[in-house]
Amino acid sequence: ITLFNEPSGAGALHPVMATMDKIIEYFMMQNFSLETGPLIEDDFHNFEALNLPKYHPARDMQDTFFVERNPDVLLRTHTSSVQVRVMQTTKPPIRVICPGRVYRNEAISARAHCFFHQIEGLAVDKGLTMADMKGTLEYMARAMFGEEARIRLRPNFFPFTEPSAELDLWHPHAKGGPQWIEWGGCGMVHPNVLRAAGIDPNVYSGFAFGMGIERTHPG
Repeated sequence: ITLFNEPSGAGALHPVMATMDKIIEYFMMQNFSLETGPLIEDDFHNFEALNLPKYHPARDMQDTFFVERNPDVLLRTHTSSVQVRVMQTTKPPIRVICPGRVYRNEAISARAHCFFHQIEGLAVDKGLTMADMKGTLEYMARAMFGEEARIRLRPNFFPFTEPSAELDLWHPHAKGGPQWIEWGGCGMVHPNVLRAAGIDPNVYSGFAFGMGIERTHPG
């Protein structure tokens, strides 16, 4: 206690973490709850419960780091595995966001890395439609990036959603100037995914979305 009181700066959040915190804050204000899960996952939660059975060709969309074989243990390739765990233990209505680090064996470039950060969202309730999903994402984009921000949806394929869409963001404050950015994916939760979690798809529907944080921070 007799040492000189040397002033020191408190530092600042990394831009990726600051962006993630801002997205989390927005969704929690919209009554979404925050859920996290293990970085090291089993095959069931990362693939099979998401309508990706063994030897499904769509598994090649995510080149995976395996920790063990027989049974398969791996570094999670998306935070969708957290959504599976929530659906298994929570009765609808469900509204959650699942942020975190994910791992894929990809070539490192200016736009890609072997690990990166995602925020995925899930809503399950009676009567949810694509219109609910689109409205949720539109309002979030404007809250995050200003009234000039907007989204567009392009048809795509994801095994765990049907119909599925690629999600683009008109980013008015992107580095290099305003531009469309490939933000992530979204769609209506596939009935097989609901069944795998013990939820009746004849009663409930849901939408899910996910976006890469590194692609959206203003810097």
